Amino acid sequence: MSQKVDKIWRNARIATMCEGASDYAALEGASIVADKGRIVWLGKDADAPDYSAAQTVDLEGRWITPGLIDCHTHLVYGGNRAVEFEQRLQGATYEEISRAGGGIVSTVRATREAGTDALIAQALPRLDSLMADGVTTIEIKSGYGLNTQTEMKMLEAARALADQRDVRVRTTFLGAHALPPEAEGDTDAYITSVCQEQLPAVAAAGLADAVDAFCEGIGFSNVQTRRVFEAAEAHGLPVKLHAEQLSNLHGAALAAEFSALSADHLEYVDVAGVQAMQKSGTVAVLLPGAFYFLRDDHLPPVDLFRQHEVAMALASDSNPGSSPMGSLLLVLNMACTLFRMTPVEALAGVTCNAAKALGLENDIGTLEVGKACDLAIWDIEHPAELSYAIGLNRLHTRVWNGA
Repeated sequence: MSQKVDKIWRNARIATMCEGASDYAALEGASIVADKGRIVWLGKDADAPDYSAAQTVDLEGRWITPGLIDCHTHLVYGGNRAVEFEQRLQGATYEEISRAGGGIVSTVRATREAGTDALIAQALPRLDSLMADGVTTIEIKSGYGLNTQTEMKMLEAARALADQRDVRVRTTFLGAHALPPEAEGDTDAYITSVCQEQLPAVAAAGLADAVDAFCEGIGFSNVQTRRVFEAAEAHGLPVKLHAEQLSNLHGAALAAEFSALSADHLEYVDVAGVQAMQKSGTVAVLLPGAFYFLRDDHLPPVDLFRQHEVAMALASDSNPGSSPMGSLLLVLNMACTLFRMTPVEALAGVTCNAAKALGLENDIGTLEVGKACDLAIWDIEHPAELSYAIGLNRLHTRVWNGA
């Protein structure tokens, strides 16, 4: 007697990504069988067990990859900074713009003034753009509130996006993103607020899946970041870190000390930091959108990550100031052209390795029996086309939880 299931996709080519960045781990002439949102079988069509499906789809040789994962975004915020972008191109310096009330302060002001519904409404078009590229899971950080009320409002808005769209949302508390104007330059006092007021309130409300910080000369010191990590640890929350984007403050090694899920940016990370990440299993999240938008010329050490077998993920870093990006497919091309990653490394960066960067590798990121049936189905002849094309979206169907 045949087993009843919800759906079968057959006659497909499948990049399972189970071998990580070394291979697509592809299957030709293959099927995926889903039931109740999970993968219950995949393999060669000729080997398929006797299933009775409510719906069977002949993919006519199309490629299936895992649903794409954007593991580092700042998607929820008020306003935008397009006028400042224009001002910079006309010669204004960042300092001049900041003194006039621009920069991150302007985003903080707009975010504080916006209600939760307004933040959701502004974020939805950005989310829709990423979903149109095949994104089925997204991480969203706070960090433009810089006080308890607004940080919680941002996280509530981020969580609410999952009620508006068929997408998996992971939220990250980033109170230690920048210094608010009312702190009057007192970074230590503000970090005390993050650790003793903001983070406990966020944790008590169950609004965050992880805690992040910006460890940088224009952000917070290694010592201050340690305080944030210790507070996160006390509340049972894993950590992530913006590290080594503009200088080397040894944030990657600090992140590894706390078994961070990921360290992100990493243009200036050194060998010791990479070795520490390898030992802790911390994922390197590379963000070519910010590298491009800021006209950086200091490349992240991709060869070092390869040499020490540190998993490399990729993300859009979608944010109003340094990466106003709405395409994860463009990130793949940027990673290959700017960072000299290979197409298979790039695809791993938004599938299996991105899942690790969110602590979700047991549920998503590869196509395996028992995992969530998150699929991106493509009108392509080879997976390398996903990194090769610029501005060309070949997505045929996006599947989330089997639907």
